[in-house]
Amino acid sequence: MSGNNKKVTEIATIDVAMVTIQEYGTDGTTPEGNILCITTDSKIDVAVESETQDAVKLIVKGVLKAQKKKKVTVTGHTIKLTDNVFIPEVVKVLQGGTIKWEGEVGTSNIIGYTPPVAGSSEAGKKFQLCAYSAQYDTAGDIVQYEKITYPNCTGNPVAFSTEDGTFRAPEYEIDSAPKLGQAPYDIDYVKALPVVGE
Repeated sequence: MSGNNKKVTEIATIDVAMVTIQEYGTDGTTPEGNILCITTDSKIDVAVESETQDAVKLIVKGVLKAQKKKKVTVTGHTIKLTDNVFIPEVVKVLQGGTIKWEGEVGTSNIIGYTPPVAGSSEAGKKFQLCAYSAQYDTAGDIVQYEKITYPNCTGNPVAFSTEDGTFRAPEYEIDSAPKLGQAPYDIDYVKALPVVGE
């Protein structure tokens, strides 16, 4: 038997430590500007979007003579965020619309939000999403964070459900579709979460 036995790297992660959203700039490919840091998400569901080319099989009189196996091509991901609060700034990125401010934009209290009008061509912004999970050691201390970056994201229209005795937990559905030559996601390990400003 050739080759060497090698121990694998085992990385156990837990929790939705943080999610960040950063809009792309005018070139549509580079994240620029402010980063929205979300610490209230409780769940991230990620589903692979793919296209499958069926297998081709040559069967002669009931006997398989040859086959070309099926091919699965990843085209992106559908990401569903479950949050525990309503964040107007995030909803505006996902579907467009207007945030209403009590005074100066960005520095005063938010007093409302209006989505795009029905039938409008207005949509949200294109953005990069980063999801952070914590890695603990045997002493229960965080040693680092796993950061998964999803490129070229766009949001879907948002709906809100309400129930007696239950805090609303909005769900945000996001599509990530990499450009030609771009990976569908990227994983990095970092020592700290982004610092959140006021």
